Amino acid sequence: MTDTTTNTDTTTDTDTTTDTDTTADTGTGTAPAAPGPAPFLTAWFEILDSDEPSRILDLISDDFSLSILFSTGDGNATDFAGDRAALVGYLEQRERGTRTHHLLSATTLGQDELFLGEVRRGGVPEASFVAAGRVDESGRLQRLLIGRSSEIRFD
Repeated sequence: MTDTTTNTDTTTDTDTTTDTDTTADTGTGTAPAAPGPAPFLTAWFEILDSDEPSRILDLISDDFSLSILFSTGDGNATDFAGDRAALVGYLEQRERGTRTHHLLSATTLGQDELFLGEVRRGGVPEASFVAAGRVDESGRLQRLLIGRSSEIRFD
C-alpha cells in the first residue's frame, strides 16, 4: 500500500472535469472547474482575487466552517474562525486589489483539496500559505483551513 500523505505528485486523481473556464460565473453556486490539481480551490482563489470576491459566498455549503490563521510575521496572528458570518467578516476586512494568490503545488484526494501557494503584493512575494478544503457532494465548500506566514518561502 502506498502512503499518499507524502505524495508530491500534483496530478489530480479524481477530477474528471474538462471545463477549463475558471473565470465565468456558471450561476450554479459551484466553483467553475479549473484545470489541474485542486480545481475548486484554484477557482476559489481566482474569485477571491477578482473584483467581486464576495462571489465565494455562493460556493459554500449550509454547514460551512472555516479557520484562517493569518500571520503577519511579527509574532501576531488573527484567526478568522466560524461559519458563513466569519467568512463575511474576513472578506470585509481584506484589502481588495492589492494581494494575489499564486499556486505553487496542489493535489486532490477524494473530496479533499490541498493547495500550497504564495501571496504577492504588486507582484512581490509577501507570504506563503497552505489551504485545505473539503468539497461536499453538491460541489460546495464544506470545510476550509488556511494558514499564512510571511516567515517561510517555498521557492
